[in-house]
Amino acid sequence: MTAKVKTAVLRAPGINCNHETATAFELAGAIAEEVHVNDLIAAPERLREYQILVFPGGFSFGDDIASGQVLASKLKYRLAEPLEEFVAADKLVLGICNGLQVLVKLGLLPATDGPEAGDSVWTQEAALTHNESGRFEDRWVNLKVASDSPCVFTKGSPEVIYLPVRHGEGRFLPQSPELLERLRGAGQIVVRYSDENGKPGSYPLNPNGSVDDIAGICDPTGRVFGLMPHPEVFVRSSQHPHWTRGTGRTIDGMAIYKNAVNYWVS
Repeated sequence: MTAKVKTAVLRAPGINCNHETATAFELAGAIAEEVHVNDLIAAPERLREYQILVFPGGFSFGDDIASGQVLASKLKYRLAEPLEEFVAADKLVLGICNGLQVLVKLGLLPATDGPEAGDSVWTQEAALTHNESGRFEDRWVNLKVASDSPCVFTKGSPEVIYLPVRHGEGRFLPQSPELLERLRGAGQIVVRYSDENGKPGSYPLNPNGSVDDIAGICDPTGRVFGLMPHPEVFVRSSQHPHWTRGTGRTIDGMAIYKNAVNYWVS
């Protein structure tokens, strides 16, 4: 009998999507454990027990200073080397909404050059800032999935998927046009906001004004992935806003979790 894949779902003050995220991984066949960041800091060797590490959505540490900034700083100065070891071991990392904000501020995404030479600290190369609309956006959106991306989590995905967003700071800004071109060339732009046919458009199709309609990115290996929409909110057909109308849509969020688990069991 094959041992089950173990997933660590990170907990910290203000994170509020940990239960739903753990449930999604369990539905995909994994063992999901909710692990507090302070427990990892006290015993960083615990990370070696897991194959997948997840940064779920919410408002970590109240999004004080900026979304995800406090948690990113805590990880950078207390867990950088264990995280580097985790990623170097070909394991998977997923960041959702606030989790993406944390990974970008930490420098684990997009990580175009990996950790600095001789150092265990990544460099921040992009930002997730306030929505252009000037308000919190809570809506379902269509996402065009890149066919040329190395992202483990979206392998075999439909061309367009449908997931909800709920954020106030989701506008993706790369630090330079050159970085944006690097992301495009490497297939690191995994999902873009679109219409139902995969075509780009202005607000509200792009709910936050992200450059190049970017909704999610991966690192060059495809094993670290972060996105602003919430796949854990669509793992059952009854969670679709029009499920009573018999739309017959695929359960788009579930595929992300199954891909992560199948990476280890296939």
